[in-house]
Amino acid sequence: MRRKNGKTNRVSGSWIILVLCVLALMASVLFPLSRASAADMLKMGVLEEPKTLNIWAAGDRWSLKILGLIYQPLYIRDPKTLDLVPWLAAALPEYDEKNLCYTVKLRPAKWSDGTELTSEDVAFTGRTIQEFKVPRYLSKWKFVKKIETPDKQTVKFYLSEPQAIFVTRTLTTPIVQKKQWEDVITKVKGDEKPLRSLLRHKVEMPISSGPFTLKEWRSGAYIYVMKNNLFFGSGKTISGHLLGPYIEGIIFKVYGTSDAAVLALKKGSIDMFWWGIQPGYMEDLKANPEMEIFTNEKSALYYLGFNVRKPPFNDANLRRAAATLVGEDFIIKRILQGYGVKMYSIIPPGNTFWYCPDVPKYGVGLSREERIKKAYRILSDAGYTWETPPIDDSGNVVNGEGIMTPDGKLMEKFTILTPPADYDPHRAMCGMMMQEWLRMLGIPAYSKPMAFGALIEQVKVRRDFDAFILGYGSLSLDPDYLRNFFISTNNKTRGWNMSGYNNPAFDKIANQSAETMNRDERRKLIWEMQKIIMGDVPYMPLYNPKLIEVARKGKFTGWVQMLGGIGNLWSFCQLKPL
Repeated sequence: MRRKNGKTNRVSGSWIILVLCVLALMASVLFPLSRASAADMLKMGVLEEPKTLNIWAAGDRWSLKILGLIYQPLYIRDPKTLDLVPWLAAALPEYDEKNLCYTVKLRPAKWSDGTELTSEDVAFTGRTIQEFKVPRYLSKWKFVKKIETPDKQTVKFYLSEPQAIFVTRTLTTPIVQKKQWEDVITKVKGDEKPLRSLLRHKVEMPISSGPFTLKEWRSGAYIYVMKNNLFFGSGKTISGHLLGPYIEGIIFKVYGTSDAAVLALKKGSIDMFWWGIQPGYMEDLKANPEMEIFTNEKSALYYLGFNVRKPPFNDANLRRAAATLVGEDFIIKRILQGYGVKMYSIIPPGNTFWYCPDVPKYGVGLSREERIKKAYRILSDAGYTWETPPIDDSGNVVNGEGIMTPDGKLMEKFTILTPPADYDPHRAMCGMMMQEWLRMLGIPAYSKPMAFGALIEQVKVRRDFDAFILGYGSLSLDPDYLRNFFISTNNKTRGWNMSGYNNPAFDKIANQSAETMNRDERRKLIWEMQKIIMGDVPYMPLYNPKLIEVARKGKFTGWVQMLGGIGNLWSFCQLKPL
């Protein structure tokens, strides 16, 4: 009996040990931060996990958010001035105009594996982009003729031609470790399609030069990055900021929907939701005393684009009349519920150095009736007529009908393509309002929601459309996109010039701006380009939504606000637990 009981006790004890082991294992999976103080860990909610940790292939915003904490560039933007400041670089680049050469000196820095970060890593990064023609980065490197590394801390870049984007775009490319990638490069060179092999290479553990390193990634649940004790910026003051990081790590929890993430934020499961908060959540969040709300401008553009290749919008007068009808106050106050910035140029006003305040503006300060009258005058002077004019003999606004083009033909109905409301309610609503505003003038406009992928296919590939509403949620702070959007050489299938705009005068100035190395001289050209575009209106800017972000109070201090929000490198290097 004792033996039986003894055996039973031993078996029971074994089960208890097994259960405890299982519980410990579950705890390590569900709570990977148990060895560190929870107060020193930042918990952030994200909608999706990265698609890849391969820096060459990363293009989705979630991959780039995580990799931005790991791979570092030579220069980054100051949060207040938006000027470029040295990061991996020790100082601003020195330019030798005669030899078209930039010299960059590096700070002393190490990779997270303890090896030295040198000029060879920088040169290896650029040469890999050029050799494999890596799509995401090639346009920023194709004009670099030669890279020299006279010593470990010096890199010399020789350009084949002057290129203004070299400093702002090329020198802000993330730098990779040669040691980690050189064997991969050697291997894929022998493949039938080397670029495809490079982009498909799976990276389990990227070597970091940034403030954090990857510790663990549990697919579908969380990503855990921990403090990089070898981060070159620790304890240094860069651009007036004393850097840490002062937190032990960040855990990114994947929620899939904004509803789930906002609920987790309110419950205290996360400290911050790394995504813009829609206005619909704001009333509830504002009423919660535990929430801290941050509002910043974005470098973004949401706009109405016209197909200027064919009637009816091949006439600039019709485009100017349409622009006059746009109710920017209505869009900001009613559609965006006040969380937006009026846009009068293609470059957002928050990009203060490059934004031109003196562009032509249409209908500013006018009532709806005054807008209709002004648009009517523009079209009447251009030879348009109506079966029933929108302005009667007494000067009153009425419903216009039967608008005829200057050649006497009845204007055919046209469509304004928009994303569907479940994809972007703001753009869908702007399309509906634009339809109504145009119809007040007797213009037969019809708003048509279309699946986003199909809309892009229609506009960029088939190029069979009348007008569309699209947007860029994260424009580069270098305004070279203004040239790309409207230069005639990009008027091609899948090209950036979706409107089909063709203006030799604009092309000349645009090309000159791309080659102008003096920043102040280049700004004059960029300002002139904005005036031309807003005079011809191939695109009509509609709005720039404000970025609303929310964090819990009383957990961390040190969030840095800048154009694009608080989820930036400066914040992650300065956050401190309270």
